[in-house]
Amino acid sequence: MPNPIAMFKTSLGEFSVELFADKSPDTVANFIEYAKAGFYDGTIFHRVIPGFVAQGGGMLPGMKEKETRKPIKNEADNGVSNARGTLAMARTSDPHSASSQFFINLSDNSRLDHRSKDAGGWGYCVFGAVKDGMDVVDAMARQPTGNRMPHQDVPVTDIVVGSVSLA
Repeated sequence: MPNPIAMFKTSLGEFSVELFADKSPDTVANFIEYAKAGFYDGTIFHRVIPGFVAQGGGMLPGMKEKETRKPIKNEADNGVSNARGTLAMARTSDPHSASSQFFINLSDNSRLDHRSKDAGGWGYCVFGAVKDGMDVVDAMARQPTGNRMPHQDVPVTDIVVGSVSLA
């Protein structure tokens, strides 16, 4: 069975992501559940650091955080690297704290990969990769950013997710 494809419609354009259900089944199931519920519709990419990541999936315009379901188990030990164009789960310092937020790697970020099953080595679970539209993702990195206390690297003009659908 082929991996599912997520279609992102944003204020900067569209891009598609192959979701690695074969490598990160629980993480992909979690993402699909949020997408099917329309959770991501109207959210923003709230943290964009050129040469590093574009993060979204949990904030509304005005930096209002959305309420999420319970965190999921970290599947970063799946052997998939945080390479340019991959989609990974965002989390706190707790390795098993990811819920709805994700980031797209804007460069190869192997330092975010799984190294060991302890707090410092868990890494960030890669669960997909941009198939088409990386130019749209790169355009995010060209947007001016600033601070919206207590948040840093916030795009000055909101990059809004209109919808995330499954193809």
